[in-house]
Amino acid sequence: MTAPAGPPVDDRLVSWWGSLERRSPESITTVVLHATEIPTLSEAWEYAERSADGKDDGTGVCGHLYVDRDGSCHRFVPLDRVAAHAAGHNTPSIGIELVNTGRHPDHFHSRSQVPTEDFPPEQTAALMALLTVLTETHPSLARLVRHSDLDRELIPASDDPEVLVRRRIDPGPRFPWAEVRRHWERLTA
Repeated sequence: MTAPAGPPVDDRLVSWWGSLERRSPESITTVVLHATEIPTLSEAWEYAERSADGKDDGTGVCGHLYVDRDGSCHRFVPLDRVAAHAAGHNTPSIGIELVNTGRHPDHFHSRSQVPTEDFPPEQTAALMALLTVLTETHPSLARLVRHSDLDRELIPASDDPEVLVRRRIDPGPRFPWAEVRRHWERLTA
């Protein structure tokens, strides 16, 4: 798939993207926003590559598009493929990952549940430009959600199994959700 006009998107496709199920643009109705909860874009790409190791189908976990802190946009999986980024919601959705440490490195530690890193203005601006392009190229898009809206599961904390923590909180409380949501509503009105 050719990158649409708008923010330049650098193809950094994972090696196993060709094994993913195809889908039509009309079937894509949702954008799911994530935080990588991994410190760098390179580490996120390496994680996606490693997540495929040893799996029968040779595919792993990753989003379609990644927006780095400087506003650069990268495609790990073509949009005409189903990527594994939000269990139970992958087929109709595009996963956008924002590079942000989140709860890294102790994701499930009971005292590590409040992220401290902000999302830079360049990253937020690039995300909104990307959303603009996506609504132009995928007219069936109707929903914008956060990963934490979809995955509300509680799991035992890594340091104390008596304490339950959220499995997914991303993109997290420091993400400018109100601003991005207003932009989305203007796009889809």
